[in-house]
Amino acid sequence: MTRDVNNIILHKNDSILKALELLDLYALRIVLVVDDHNQLIGSITDGDIRRGLLKGQDVHAAVETIMHTNPYSIEEGSLNNRQIFEIMREKSYLALPVIKNNQLVNIITLDDLIRKKRKENPVFIMAGGFGTRLRPLTDTCPKPMLPVGGKPLLETIISSFKNQGFYKFYISTHYLPEVINEHFGNGEKFDVQIQYVHETEPLGTGGALSLLPASDIKLPFIVINGDVLTNMNFEKLLDFHEKREAIATMCVREFQYQIPYGVVNSEENVIQSMTEKPSYFFDINTGIYVISPELLAQVNAQFIGMPTILEQQMEKKNKVLSYPLHEYWLDIGHMEDYNRAQKDIHMLGLE
Repeated sequence: MTRDVNNIILHKNDSILKALELLDLYALRIVLVVDDHNQLIGSITDGDIRRGLLKGQDVHAAVETIMHTNPYSIEEGSLNNRQIFEIMREKSYLALPVIKNNQLVNIITLDDLIRKKRKENPVFIMAGGFGTRLRPLTDTCPKPMLPVGGKPLLETIISSFKNQGFYKFYISTHYLPEVINEHFGNGEKFDVQIQYVHETEPLGTGGALSLLPASDIKLPFIVINGDVLTNMNFEKLLDFHEKREAIATMCVREFQYQIPYGVVNSEENVIQSMTEKPSYFFDINTGIYVISPELLAQVNAQFIGMPTILEQQMEKKNKVLSYPLHEYWLDIGHMEDYNRAQKDIHMLGLE
């Protein structure tokens, strides 16, 4: 979990009373002390304050008189959640400061690790496309591996799901699969599980479903294109799908199209009405779906798009739903989209 760590930061000359106020306000049971370069130099808990007061320390004294001067910290990205949990359990810590380049950047609490309930629903990421519209950037790099905000887009997608409790991933590859495999491996260093399904020939989003191990998938799973940047709540999407007992759900987004001319409606050359530059609204496909496992058995290994798969289900009178996506969403299909993603990611908190 990422929070504004500045809320619990003190400097060595701040008062013990201020430390008490922060402990009460943010209920994290710890505040941190940094120097003028934002380097961690101390930590203070309720126990530190209690022991100081019992020794006769005044509440208006500086926190440097009671702080623990050698706080334990971890380097950002050096440990997965399981390893962090084991350290905290072994040392009876309730929180751990996180450091990056000697700067304090975050704090992880035991509650963060306990409350993040893991979701057993898999996520299937389509990452096999050629990305021809982003050449020459994709001449030697698959589109999902292009850097956005300093790291591959595919890593951002996986991190976004992981932060919401998802940890089982399938990745479909075709173009330059070794680039993806070498970066992610089996997912262990990212604290997730990754299995790859390789398309020897392009199968489309729908056909790639046939490569999944259907016998292992017992729950509805999310399918997402590997070139989508979004901060949507995937848990709500799953709840929507499951409560309505759909066989498939497509995420849609409202799209406005304005005709740049006046539109004339006529009957037998008699003008009935005129509308100046009218706007029309449509729901467009966002490349994000939820699929129920029973659909997998019906998919053959052939090139077919997901919309065609869903149309087939509709013809069978199976329930196919649309889910309105109101959060941020960007399909990185063209160079202008890629450039926009570089700017937008800073405001999304997905870095």
